[in-house]
Amino acid sequence: MIQIDALPAFSDNYLWLLQDVTRRECAVVDPGDAAPVEQWLQAHPGWKLTDIIITHHHADHVGGVVRLKAETGARVLGPAGEKIPGRDVALEDGDRVEVLGLPFEVIHVPGHTLGHIAYFHSTDSHDDEEQPLLFCGDTLFAAGCGRLFEGTPAQMHASLSRLAALPEHTAVYCAHEYTLSNLRFACAVEPENPEVLARFEEVSRWREQGKISLPSSIALERATNPFLRVSETSVKKVADERSGQQIRTPEEVFATIRRWKDQF
Repeated sequence: MIQIDALPAFSDNYLWLLQDVTRRECAVVDPGDAAPVEQWLQAHPGWKLTDIIITHHHADHVGGVVRLKAETGARVLGPAGEKIPGRDVALEDGDRVEVLGLPFEVIHVPGHTLGHIAYFHSTDSHDDEEQPLLFCGDTLFAAGCGRLFEGTPAQMHASLSRLAALPEHTAVYCAHEYTLSNLRFACAVEPENPEVLARFEEVSRWREQGKISLPSSIALERATNPFLRVSETSVKKVADERSGQQIRTPEEVFATIRRWKDQF
């Protein structure tokens, strides 16, 4: 079994630390800051950082890579289409890579950045304790999605559609604690969606108690994330109202509500 913990960084980043307790080996996803990983390793003597997993090139995801690699000799995995410091393995869509004995499929998800990738671990096991894993950086957020810094709405819609098609029990590990603000927007988009309202209340309680809101699941995102629900009549209707015209395609609905979210 792999244990996964969140190492908080900056104001709202999470560095996901994967741990193989038997081997006493670990891997980290998107270490924008080396310090939280260094502190964890100091508190866990005898552990080795074997891999650094990168989704995209933004500084809050790669800032600690060079230092951690120098200190630990960890292998750096990252997207082939972006400049990643210290990268040892350049990954393209459809590539497969093994980390801590787990096979991951690489999924190219342009939108937030052009070369952004996600890492998906599937499982055929019927063991309830084992579930598919998705590390999706800043593409899919809990109840939201990343801003379009480099890609187009059509690209991001296609990327999110690929992730939404993953098994519904997939655990979704995104890189920021944006869930509550995303759910406020989701409530504005679908004020009569009971699952959105219930999730907003639940996450509000969690955050008041200092609990993190992640991981999510694909099923939960399909039910409550407006950016995965652009084909739903309720979302299309509000997008039509926002744009002042009848929108024809899910891509155009996505573009409309993404622009709205940018100003929300």
